[in-house]
Amino acid sequence: MNITQQQRMKKSMKHLLFIAIFSIATSGFTTAGQAADCYADYKAKQDKPLRLHYGVMQLRGQCAKNSAQKEITGRLSRQGWKLLNVQSVFGPEGLKKRKANAGSYYLRF
Repeated sequence: MNITQQQRMKKSMKHLLFIAIFSIATSGFTTAGQAADCYADYKAKQDKPLRLHYGVMQLRGQCAKNSAQKEITGRLSRQGWKLLNVQSVFGPEGLKKRKANAGSYYLRF
């Protein structure tokens, strides 16, 4: 192996190392973003007799309305409730103003 090949090999190794470190660092940010406190407020119903409720739920998955809908639907259905709609997805700063309206369905599920 001549000097030019060695230099190219060193450069390639440095480049691969940089990519690996960058990938690890950015995946940590993604995980931290998903693990952050995320909540959704929603409306749900039960039939026979008709019962409605407004609730607030902490999300375990991604902090996005479309994924929240799937998560909330699954968790509510285990208790006999049907999701009507997800009002919004928000962080911990929105909890206080929703607590009174959610009543007993505040972080219940």
